[in-house]
Amino acid sequence: MEMTDKASDFAHEAGEKIANATHQAADALSEKGEQLKKAEQRLMDNCCGYVKDNPATSLGIAVAAGFLLSRLLSAR
Repeated sequence: MEMTDKASDFAHEAGEKIANATHQAADALSEKGEQLKKAEQRLMDNCCGYVKDNPATSLGIAVAAGFLLSRLLSAR
């Protein structure tokens, strides 16, 4: 009977450790997700500001990028 109790206690402790590790991983992923959302928002704000300040240059970059993409995709 004592061996069964020890095995049960061991399994219970292992389950708690796994649950704690899972919660820590979920919290870390949630925090990183929030950081990525904030970084994406800052990047979009910076891009929008650049386009407003430099419309001709932005148009040139867009045309060049479109040309390069069309060349790359049509070569396949």
